[in-house]
Order: sequence, then C-alpha cells, then structure tokens
Amino acid sequence: MTTVVPAVFRRRLSPLAVVEALATPHAVDRYLELVNPMLTVRDVRAEVTEVRRSTADTVTLTLRPTRQWRGFEAGQFVQVTVDVDGVRRTRCYSPAGSQHRADGRIELTVKAHARGLVSRYLHANASTGLVVGLTQAAGTFCLPDPRPPRILLVSGGSGITPVLSMLRTLCDEGYDGDVAFLHYADTEDDVAHRDELRALAAEHSAVTVVLACTGHDGGDLSGYFGQEHLDAVAPWHADAETFVCGPPGLMTAVRDLYTRNGRAGRLHVEDFAPAPVAVETAAATGALTFERSGTAVDNTGTTILEQAEAAGLQPEHGCRMGICFSCTQVKMSGCTRNVRTGETHTEPDTEIQLCISVPVGDVAIDL
Repeated sequence: MTTVVPAVFRRRLSPLAVVEALATPHAVDRYLELVNPMLTVRDVRAEVTEVRRSTADTVTLTLRPTRQWRGFEAGQFVQVTVDVDGVRRTRCYSPAGSQHRADGRIELTVKAHARGLVSRYLHANASTGLVVGLTQAAGTFCLPDPRPPRILLVSGGSGITPVLSMLRTLCDEGYDGDVAFLHYADTEDDVAHRDELRALAAEHSAVTVVLACTGHDGGDLSGYFGQEHLDAVAPWHADAETFVCGPPGLMTAVRDLYTRNGRAGRLHVEDFAPAPVAVETAAATGALTFERSGTAVDNTGTTILEQAEAAGLQPEHGCRMGICFSCTQVKMSGCTRNVRTGETHTEPDTEIQLCISVPVGDVAIDL
C-alpha cells in the first residue's frame, strides 16, 4: 500500500507552520481566542484596563497589549478592531500617551462623532476587560531625532492626541528646549486632557500651554488660528519645527500662513479628517455595478464608497482617506483611478480601497 504524505509534511516547517496548516481555513489565533482572547500567536490584541470620560463626548482607554506589540513613536497611529453588533469594525487612532510609558500600555482618546459607528460604540460601551484587535503602529508624523531646539505643537479637536503624545514624550525625555502647545476647541470644557496639559506646563518651565476657544469666551485666547496667535504663543516660531493635527479649517489656515511666510519646510502635518478629493464628475461615464447586492447605478464620478452609500449600501469603512484599509473590496472588472496618486488599475479580481477609488467607465465590484 502506498502512503500519500501531505505536502505540508514533506517540507521542513516550523511547528507553528504545521499547526497553522492543519488549522486551515482559519488561523490559529481564531481558535485560541475561543479560549482566551488575549492568547495569540501572531495577532496583536489589547485589553482595556482603564476607562475615563473627561469630556461629554470623549472616552480615554488605557490598553494592555499582547506580547507581540513593538511599541510606537509619538505621533504615529494604530488600527483598532472591535466587534459592533457582531461585525468587526476597524478604525485608526493615535496614542495620546508618551512613547516611553514605563508599563508599556497604550492610551487612546476617542471622540464620539455623530456618524462614527465605532467611536460612538466605544464612548457608550467601553469598559475594563474589553479586548480589541490592534495593529503595529504606523505613520511618519513623528518627532525628528535628534530633537530640534524649538518645537511648536498645534492641534484642534480630536487632533490633540498625536501632538499630546509628542509633548508627553518630550517631557519624559527631559527635553530642555522651548516647546509650546496651542490647542483649539469650542470651549475649555471640550478639551480632553485639559488638566494633564496644565500640569505639564506647571511642572516643566520650558513648556507653554495655550488653549484657544473658538466658540465662546474663555481660554487663554479666543478666535481662530492666525499670525496674532502664532506670535503670542511662540514668538520664536520662525526658528522652530511645527507639528499640526486637526480639522481641515485649522490645517488650511496653518498651511497658508506658513507658505506665505516662506516656512513651509518647517511644517509637519497630520490630517485626521479627509481632505477634499478632486474628482471629475462632469466627465464620468459608464455604470457601476455592485454584484452581490444586485445593484447597478450610473457612474457619477465620485468615489466608489460615496456611490455605494448613495445607492443605499453600507460597506465597511473607517478613515475615508485611504489609511485604514477597512473599505477594501474586490474589483471584479473595469478600470478604477486612485484619487490620491492618480494611478489607474485595470486588472480584474484585485483589491481596491473604495474610499479613494473612482470608476473609469464600467466597473463591477464584489459588494
């Protein structure tokens, strides 16, 4: 009798590779999570160990990651996956804590947005013991090494998290250069981590913290970003490296001012909201077909995600700006254009990101 040896055993594989091959079609971690969600071989996960709600619409989570976590640099982001009504949803968040935190835990501050499925879920339901999926940190919005002698940090709304991480990291490093932190919010009560910011300024003589209120009186300054605010907060800004994260209005104002002053090279930005996408709707042709739902619409020239939503579909999505890959689907046929890079993709049966792809002629999506 001839014994047929499976191919997986005819090669020299690690014990883990053998186990994973036998576990197909699911990864080993899918089985381990049934025993203990924090018991993983490859996946990074994290357990919520503390929950704080410092403002009416934000929740701050302290996470204990599994051993696979490699840490982060201040300013980077992670992708967090949570089950909402039985569906796994992924969103991007920037850690707010210092990259040098001694216990290795991660602090995320999430603002509940009106249309934010995951943010509203976490704000309402997050509690200690919740286990979420986590990716390794990514992104290039980071402090240079070596640190520059002067640093200006500017943020608005929930854009506070990556620049707060930078400030906390600098303080932990004993940074002795000039550092100013300028944050914009409607009122002081809307500023997440307000007490921590004031405490850092009190503890470190080189740190200046200024809160600007845009909607009401109060704060250290009132109104919106401009040259006057810049001069008041950091009169030395011409010699500083500036890091900015916030809503589109703030980002545009800072970019425009730095460009006019000839200092764009000293400006480092991180958009937490999608910038306007240039699409050529007038030249749109063809039909967009969503095969699984049996829906076909005339191509309007907007992104495939927007056209799917207009057709009554609810595809999974996250950042809406091509970062988190939550909206990735298979393009079955046709040509699409990436609105960020301008590249076109004609290969059938390939994955595309719906939020940054527009159809060029007839396109069929497996959705």
